[in-house]
Amino acid sequence: MKVLKFGGTSVGSVNGILSVKKIVEAQKEPVIIVVSALSGITDELYKVANLACEGNLTYLTQYELMVNRHKKVIDGVVPQNKRTEVFNLVQAQFTDLSNIFRGVYLIKDISTKIIDTIVSYGETISSIIVTHAINNAVHFDARTFIKTENQFDKHIVDFEISNAIIREKFANAPQICVCGGFVSTDRNTNFITNLGRGGSDYTAAILAAALHASILEIWSDVDGFMTADPRIINNAYVIEKLSFIEAMELSNFGAKVIYPPTIFPVFHQNIPVKIKNTFNPEAEGTYISREKSGEAAKAIKGISSINDTSLITVQGLGMVGVIGVNHRIFRVLAKNGISVFLVSQASSENTTSIGVRNADSAIAVEALRKEFAYEITQGEINDIFSEDDLATVAIVGDNMKRTPGIAGKLFGTLGRNGINVIACAQGASETNISFVTDRKSLRKALNVIHDSFFLSEYQVLNIFLIGIGTVGGSLLDQIKKQQTKLMTQNGLKLNVVGIASEFKMLFEREGIKLENYVDELETKGVQVSPELICNEILNMNIFNSVFVDCTASPQIADLYQTLMQNNISVVAANKIAASSAFQNYVNLKDTARRKGVKYLFETNVGAGLPIINTMNSLINSGDHIQKMEAVLSGTLNFIFNTISSDITLSKAILMAKEARFAEPDPRIDLSGKDVIRKLVILAREAGYKVEQEDVVKNLFIPDKYFSGSLYDFWKTVPELDAEFEQKRLALAAQGKRWRFVATMENGNCQVGLQEVDSLHPFYDLQGSNNIILITTERYNEYPMMIKGYGAGASVTAAGVFSDIISIANIR
Repeated sequence: MKVLKFGGTSVGSVNGILSVKKIVEAQKEPVIIVVSALSGITDELYKVANLACEGNLTYLTQYELMVNRHKKVIDGVVPQNKRTEVFNLVQAQFTDLSNIFRGVYLIKDISTKIIDTIVSYGETISSIIVTHAINNAVHFDARTFIKTENQFDKHIVDFEISNAIIREKFANAPQICVCGGFVSTDRNTNFITNLGRGGSDYTAAILAAALHASILEIWSDVDGFMTADPRIINNAYVIEKLSFIEAMELSNFGAKVIYPPTIFPVFHQNIPVKIKNTFNPEAEGTYISREKSGEAAKAIKGISSINDTSLITVQGLGMVGVIGVNHRIFRVLAKNGISVFLVSQASSENTTSIGVRNADSAIAVEALRKEFAYEITQGEINDIFSEDDLATVAIVGDNMKRTPGIAGKLFGTLGRNGINVIACAQGASETNISFVTDRKSLRKALNVIHDSFFLSEYQVLNIFLIGIGTVGGSLLDQIKKQQTKLMTQNGLKLNVVGIASEFKMLFEREGIKLENYVDELETKGVQVSPELICNEILNMNIFNSVFVDCTASPQIADLYQTLMQNNISVVAANKIAASSAFQNYVNLKDTARRKGVKYLFETNVGAGLPIINTMNSLINSGDHIQKMEAVLSGTLNFIFNTISSDITLSKAILMAKEARFAEPDPRIDLSGKDVIRKLVILAREAGYKVEQEDVVKNLFIPDKYFSGSLYDFWKTVPELDAEFEQKRLALAAQGKRWRFVATMENGNCQVGLQEVDSLHPFYDLQGSNNIILITTERYNEYPMMIKGYGAGASVTAAGVFSDIISIANIR
C-alpha cells in the first residue's frame, strides 16, 4: 500500500484535481490519498473569521466568494451524475461554517478552539470534492483517527492512540481512500485541533508509518528538493536522492518542499519518501531514504536558508562555569512557546547566541531578561539583546562527515566575497554547518556557496565592463565567441551583468545578452557617472564580481579601492592607478591581498604579452630583477618603422592614429608619458619604489609642440618633417634605426630615443611590436627576452580576457 499526499496547489484548481485523478487512477496497488485545502483557502478562512470578529459585514462577501470558488471546482471535476450529491455534502459543511461565522460576528470574539474548528473545514471540504472526482474512492475523516494532546499550547500527536485507531479504521480499506490532512481532534475532549502549517504532510506520514506503507509520495508543484532556492539561484537543480537526515536538515532551515515533522514517523519505520510534481509527473523527483548517496566529490547536497532570523545573545562573565544557565534559557523559551533553530556558544561559556524567528524576538528577550533579572542587577550578565532582520544559511550533506576543510572552504569563500558571519554552529554529526549573516547578503551568500561547492553546473564570474571603445568592444566580442566553449569545456560561465559607455550604463543581474548589447545600452541605459557606477555595483552586491576597466579615466581608476574593499576583483587595462603615486599603488595591492581578491593589470604593459606575470613568477621563485631594457610603445615603434622617404614623421603619426595604435591624442605617446607610466609599473612590480617624476626623459619632439591644443599640434607638427628626414637618411647610411627605449637599472629609470645597429635585439622589431630584455640574478649573461604584439585592440582585449580567466583559476 502507498500513501500519496497532494498539496494545496495540486487541489487548488480544476486542472490540478484532474491531474490528481489521473495519477491516482493509474496506481496499481491500494492507495491512501491525503489532500490539503484548496490553495489559499486556509488563509481565506482566517481572513473571514477576523472580519466577522471585528463586526465587519464584508465577511459575508468573502464567505460567498469562497463558496462559489468551491462550486466552480465541483463543476469542473465531478461527473455530472454526482454533482448534486456533492453540492449537498459541501453545502452542509458550509452551512455549519456559516453558523460559526455568524456566532463570531455576534459575540465579537474568537477563541483558539473556534479558529481551529474554522480552518479544519478547508481540508474537510476539499477531501469530499476529491473523493467524488476519483472513480471508486471512499472518503475518510482524519478528525476521527488523528489524536493530539496539548503541550505548551501546541497540539502534539498521540501516536499510540492514533496508530491504534488508524489500523482499525483501515483494516479492510478499499482500493482508494481519501482523507483531508492537517485536521485532528483532542484525545480527551474530542475538540477539533490541527497539526499546524504544513500539517497535511504530517498526516500522510502518520498514516504511512502506522500502516507500514511501501512508500510515502508527497505531490506538489515542484520537481523535488532543489540544491538551493531556484528563485535566487538560477541554475539550482533537483537532488535525485537524499538521506532522511539530509532532508530533515534542509527542511528545518527553510526548504519548503516537505514539512519537517513529516520525516520523523517514516524514518523510524524506514519508509522511503518520494517528492513528485503533480503537474510534471514524468519527472523523477527526489527519493528520500536511510541510504546515503551522492557523488563523493560533492561534499554538500544542498543549501537552505531562513530569511526571518533574530539572533538573541545572552552575555556575561558570570555565566562562565555556572551549571544550569543553558537549561534556564531553553526552559523559559519553551515555556513561552518559542522555537529555537540555531545555538552558538563560545567555548569560554561567556556568550550564548540563539536563533529564533523575528516575530518571537521581543517576547524571547523580555522572558530571558525576566528570568535573569537578578544576574543582570548583579552584573553577572551584562545584557540580553537581539539582532533582528538577519538570515540563516545551512549547508547540508552526509558526505561532509570526516571530510577535512569543508568549514574552512565555506568561511574562506564567504570572506573573499565580503560576507560577514555573525554566528555559526555545527553539530558533531557534521551533516549541517549553519551560519547567520545580514539579510542583504543572503542572495550573494547562497550564490557563492552554490558556485564554490560545485552544486552549480558552472562556475560563474559576474563581469562589470566599463568602456566599450576599441578594447572594450573587442573584449565583448571575444567573450561572446568563447562563452559556449568555456561553459562546456571548462565549466565557467562569464556573465556580463554591467556595461557602461561614456554616456550610458546598463546593469542586469541575470546578464546582458551580448548579441545586441549596443541596442540594449541605447534603449535601456541610464545616466552614467563614476559615482553612479560604483553605487549600482555595490547595491547589486553580486557574488564573484569582476570590475573590468577598459577606459583611460582617472575617475574610474579612483573607484578601485572602494570596489576591492567590498570584495570585488579589478582587471584594468587603464594604466592610471598602477602608475599613480607609489603609496596609492601599494594601498591597492595591499587591499587586494587583504580582501582575498585580485587586482590584475597585465595589459598595462605590452598589451597581451605576459610581461608582468613572468616578472612576478621570477620574483616569487626567489629571483631578483636587476635591469630591464624595453621598447614599450607600439605606437612609437610603428611610427619609426613607418617613416621613409615617402612617409614623413607627421604622416606616420597620423597613420598610427588611424590604425588605432595611438591614443586619440597622440601627444600622450609622443611625449613619452605612456612609456613612462609603463616603465614605472614595471619597476614597481620588480620591487623598486619609483614615481613618474623620478624617470629621466630624453624626448625627440620639443616641448613647445605639447603646450597648445590638439588642433595646434596637428597644424605645427609637419615643421619637424624635414629635420627628421635628414636625420633618418644619415642613420640609414650607418645601418642603424631609431627605437624609443625604456631602461631600468637597480631602480634608476630613463626613457628616450636611441640608435640601435643591426646586432641589437631591438633592430628588427617590426610594426607595433614590443620587446623587453630582463636581466636577473639567474638570467644575467643572457637576459630573458619577451617579444610580440604590443598594441592593438584585439591583443589588448585578449590580455584583459586572460586576466579575467585567471580569476576563475582555470587552465
